[in-house]
Amino acid sequence: MSTRYAHIAFSPAALERQRSTGSFTVYGSKLDQPDEGPMEFDFRAQGFVKSVDSFFMSTVTPDGWPYVQHRGGPRGFLHVLGPNRIGFADLPGNQQFVTLGNLEENNRISLFVIDYPTRTRLKIYGRAQVIEADEDPALLQQLLQVPGGTMTAKAQRSIVIDVEAFDWNCSRNITPRFDKERMDESLALARQPLQAEVDRLTAEVEELRARLSKNE
Repeated sequence: MSTRYAHIAFSPAALERQRSTGSFTVYGSKLDQPDEGPMEFDFRAQGFVKSVDSFFMSTVTPDGWPYVQHRGGPRGFLHVLGPNRIGFADLPGNQQFVTLGNLEENNRISLFVIDYPTRTRLKIYGRAQVIEADEDPALLQQLLQVPGGTMTAKAQRSIVIDVEAFDWNCSRNITPRFDKERMDESLALARQPLQAEVDRLTAEVEELRARLSKNE
């Protein structure tokens, strides 16, 4: 955990709780060090962000109420745009615009990114910028690109997030869930040694048949 994450996440009340339970030496003690400033994604974080097909993001209303929203798409729809910058195309939703309205008042945002099969989750703090389609069409077109091609949904804008801090969470209480794509990949890997054995036996049978034909 970086000092930047600690400086953002740990309020005086949180620190007091840590002191009473003994976890302060692991977490809160990092506040004794200077704030290192915005973090940059390492190789692991970059790969993880680019591999997910959904995440949760939280903003705050002007009255201080937290608002959590789910975002999903094909794998790769969440893009890494730089060492500490990520972005995604804002696909059409229910047109309530709660998140966008909140960001106009306060650009702070938090993401909770989970990969259920591996029980891995990443917490991200950042500041978001909403860029309409006509303001930067090239950026939106870039964010619509995924490994399988171009997303066909009509996106209206881009959301770019400058990452302030991130931290990996423990895997406790994450129930593994597998979508069809992951299941197909796992089954294909499991079948490989079986298929290799079938191919070997088939070749052996064909060879024996050929020998029998010569002896007839």
